[in-house]
Amino acid sequence: MSLDTVKHASETPDSEQPWKELGLKEDEYARIREILGRRPTGAELAMYSVMWSEHCSYKSSKVHLKQFGEKVPANDAMLVGIGENAGVVDVGQGYAVTFKVESHNHPSYIEPYQGAATGVGGIVRDILAMGARPVAVVDPLRFGAADHPDTKRVLPGVVAGIGGYGNCLGLPNIGGEVVFDSCYQGNPLVNAGCIGVMKHEDIHLAKASGAGNKVILYGARTGGDGIGGVSVLASETFDDTKPAKRPAVQVGDPFQEKLLIECTLEIFAEKLVAGIQDLGGAGLSCATSELASAGSGGMRVDLDLVHLRDATLSPEEILMSESQERMCAIVEPDKVDRFLEICEKWDVIATVIGEVTEGERLEIFWHGEQIVDVPPRTVAHEGPVYQRPFARPEWQDALQADDAGKLPRPQNGEELKDQVLKLVSSPNQASKSWITDQYDRFVQGNTVLAQPEDAGMVRIDEETNLGVAMATDGNGRYAKLDPYAGAQLALAESYRNVAASGAKPLAISNCLNFGSPEDPDVMWQFAEATRGLADGCFQLGTPVTGGNVSLYNQTGDVAIHPTPVVAVLGVIDDVNRRTPIAFAEEGQLLYLLGDTKEEFGGSAWSEVIHRHLGGLPPAVDLDREKLLGEILISASRDGMIDAAHDLSDGGLVQAVVESCLRGGKGARLVVPEGLDAFTFLFSESAGRAVVAVPRSEELRFTDMCGARGLPATRIGVVDGDAVDVQGEFALSLEELRAAHEATIPGLLA
Repeated sequence: MSLDTVKHASETPDSEQPWKELGLKEDEYARIREILGRRPTGAELAMYSVMWSEHCSYKSSKVHLKQFGEKVPANDAMLVGIGENAGVVDVGQGYAVTFKVESHNHPSYIEPYQGAATGVGGIVRDILAMGARPVAVVDPLRFGAADHPDTKRVLPGVVAGIGGYGNCLGLPNIGGEVVFDSCYQGNPLVNAGCIGVMKHEDIHLAKASGAGNKVILYGARTGGDGIGGVSVLASETFDDTKPAKRPAVQVGDPFQEKLLIECTLEIFAEKLVAGIQDLGGAGLSCATSELASAGSGGMRVDLDLVHLRDATLSPEEILMSESQERMCAIVEPDKVDRFLEICEKWDVIATVIGEVTEGERLEIFWHGEQIVDVPPRTVAHEGPVYQRPFARPEWQDALQADDAGKLPRPQNGEELKDQVLKLVSSPNQASKSWITDQYDRFVQGNTVLAQPEDAGMVRIDEETNLGVAMATDGNGRYAKLDPYAGAQLALAESYRNVAASGAKPLAISNCLNFGSPEDPDVMWQFAEATRGLADGCFQLGTPVTGGNVSLYNQTGDVAIHPTPVVAVLGVIDDVNRRTPIAFAEEGQLLYLLGDTKEEFGGSAWSEVIHRHLGGLPPAVDLDREKLLGEILISASRDGMIDAAHDLSDGGLVQAVVESCLRGGKGARLVVPEGLDAFTFLFSESAGRAVVAVPRSEELRFTDMCGARGLPATRIGVVDGDAVDVQGEFALSLEELRAAHEATIPGLLA
């Protein structure tokens, strides 16, 4: 077949093209022809198809995402916000931290190991491209029912992929979640986050400026794996009724990525790059168009110079390939030789494939023939924008009216005891150590908190002990009941987790996982969740630095629960003052902070005991969350508390059991006046935490809470070797540990 050049495209306007097979709509194809004033070449069509996919262009979500910039002002810490590879915040002492969460959902269902592994690799390169050394990863995960046969296929592969890739990179895995729900059966959510550290002056941006500067592609060779990969795969539902676009999932090589990281950091140290971009979704199509559109000129690329693993690849395939471990740098001519020397030192292949031009076009050539001539912004930033119709689902009112408060409750201490055991041994509340033990949480020696703590925390300066903490949270059950409140509850829980560790929350990233945007019910959920998150961030003063949207997470017409995952990053001046969750000293006094109400909608208790989802989720009070956070941070800094654990899924009893098992000490609890034992133990009211206070600090701590107006109720003491709810029941730590730790190995080992 002869090459489809720009000249040939101009001369053959009526040639049929596979725009539909590439995922484009008829009006989108017409718009491309309008932009170019002719039909696109095959290479141009390939570029537009991947860059205008839902995954890359955010065409259904960007009208809602703009609220994050419009409603939420940047705080003093914000250095780089939405629009770059990752956001950057100032954490003091001249340090900047960059962080982001992204999805690799659909690839991880098809090929669990490689899908998850390359998800880690991709987010690490995003962080690297900002100029930072990656220092830690996190992984919020959602799977189908724990006892479903396919979960036994998907989960072990995903966990092995995350652990295998991250461990080989030498990056500690410090946080995340594992949630089971049948709604994720055909659409597991594999979200991956990364934290990177740099000095302020080392921040790099993705732009190609300076006519004559060279475009250098370096890293792994380009292959046929992942052609169209996540960019196309994540832009359609799984559905057997129509042809599914299921291209090959990317294949990762963590050892190549480790070389790429060290090579890139040395290049940064010598200040050899004027702009840089990693190659992730949409591969070279994305890197070249985004660099050119963010710069001040155009770009010329000779595609036949790209180093290949497969010599039979066509130009279109090279442009669409999402092969991993690749970066694209803009380098001044007099620095090219040194750049290539460093790449050779690290055994990283590097090739000059083009240069920045004076014009305003992205021009790509194949053996001297021009195959692409496009305005780069139309590819990278001016794709379709859809105002998808949305409406509150007809079933929403009935779901909310199905109040969980009407469910039968335990009538005596023995029934309470039985339900506590069922709760702590249920898949979602049980210990995830079988999973997290497969990750190296302490490599590099700077991890000070990791799973199952409320937040992961790493030291970033060994002299001053400056550190950062991160937590990721999201509750699809809450968001199903009320997407606006559900998104705010995810934000509040992540914020609370960071504060409970002793760190001050600074900013957020998010990963918004939803079903098909072509379904008005799903689009309403997305619009409400986005609105709730923007309003919540404004109230808490935590700007959104960036994030990811993952749509089409559904099989046929069955969508996942709306699952906004929120990552909060915090800073702590001295990691030695961190607060763990463990109750470790006999005689510590236990205080419940916040108000406990009859709130069971979407609760773990309603799910585990009654298989029920209905009613309203817990009420959100972000002013209370902010106050609680300030108290937890002050108490940690001033040595007033020895342990803290936020209250969320499973309520007080789940938190107390986890803290007791973590520290190897029991607790005697007394039900406060005005509360019944059931509500005291199982309510999931937000804005609460349980803290262990040394007796010597009780007066100082309670005076602080009283002066600030935060309810603080003494509920017991750390003592013995059982969780003993006075007058109701006692469960030995031995029995609780056996129940808590046996579930996941029993299902998956």
